[in-house]
Amino acid sequence: MVIKDMTAITLKDLWKEVKSEDDWLEDIGQRTLDLVKLILESSLEDELLEQLKACRYQRTEIRRGYRNGYYRRNLFMPFGVIKSIRVPRSRISYQSNILPNYQRRADKINKMIRTMFLAGVSTRRVGEVLNIVWGEEVSPQTVSNICCSLNREVDSYHRRTITDNYVYLFFDGIVLKTKTSTGVKKRPVLACYGITQTGERTFIDFRLASSESEAQWEAFINNLYQRGLTGNGCKLICIDGCKGLHNAIEIIYPYTHIQSCWAHKLRNVSNYLKRKDQEKCMAEAKMVYLADNRRQAVKAFKDWKTEWEVQYPRAIGCLEKDLDEMLNFMDCPVSHRIKVRTTNIIERSFREVRRRTRTMSCFNNSQSVDRIIFGVMNHLNNNWKDKPLPNFTQYI
Repeated sequence: MVIKDMTAITLKDLWKEVKSEDDWLEDIGQRTLDLVKLILESSLEDELLEQLKACRYQRTEIRRGYRNGYYRRNLFMPFGVIKSIRVPRSRISYQSNILPNYQRRADKINKMIRTMFLAGVSTRRVGEVLNIVWGEEVSPQTVSNICCSLNREVDSYHRRTITDNYVYLFFDGIVLKTKTSTGVKKRPVLACYGITQTGERTFIDFRLASSESEAQWEAFINNLYQRGLTGNGCKLICIDGCKGLHNAIEIIYPYTHIQSCWAHKLRNVSNYLKRKDQEKCMAEAKMVYLADNRRQAVKAFKDWKTEWEVQYPRAIGCLEKDLDEMLNFMDCPVSHRIKVRTTNIIERSFREVRRRTRTMSCFNNSQSVDRIIFGVMNHLNNNWKDKPLPNFTQYI
């Protein structure tokens, strides 16, 4: 009869007695938090005992103070939230090495919040995500306060010494909306990007400016020069055609060749063409920079000029006036030319900035601009480490 009863029990019946995986994990997590809480409270008691130099109710000549009860504090840790930690107080002032004053989150949590924010998660959404994962939510203001800790890193980034080992330099700007005392205004962020002899790429620095005037560019580039970017080994500086930037470079780096961006130039040329002729005319104009050498490039330009000069003299003149400067990249190795004939390489980095700021209507102040741009550029620089550009050998 007993055997009959045992055989009547199925595997399904036995499985009902076993907790689900989530229940097991939840129990393990809570037990871990309780154990850590117990260790913390015990350690805090021992630390206070060391500070007071006496146990409870003990009267000694070396006693330094007296206890003053307890207070409760929550602590946000990477493995969860430890709630209602019993923290002892005393009548003497001292800084706890175990649980610093006012600390509510572990450093790893603050770092994770900063990383989430810089990755594009809004201040409100950061709190919602943490609430789902750990059951503890942080306010949008708290997220902003945590991210303000980046200010020190940004300042250090702007003051660091720059190694002068770049063969190619790229200068460009990106316009962002920023709140001012008179309302929202568009302000440019001036940026510098460099490539070394071994193909290593770095976003060198950036600055929020009032405009892209010659004075603003000269101040930015001169700051880079004073910090070590003297350009002694630089062979080419690529720009987008901004006149103020061009003049500033001629002042700071008068003996370095300037390469105007072909993408920007051809865009300007196409503005002088009728829509029906744009495709054919632009295809022939591209043969100029696709030539194997400068001599063939000049020949390609003359052929293009002969065919289109009568119909579009202004389009021809737009390219002809800067032709020598447009062909400076021909002096570089063939494998380098595709990277240095346009500013696309730095504008690709600006796409990451756009992706991060797309959800933001505008920046509250210049410090918030610095923090976001620094976060994006620092992320890119870290990703580029030990990843040189393909087919980019040492400059010959």
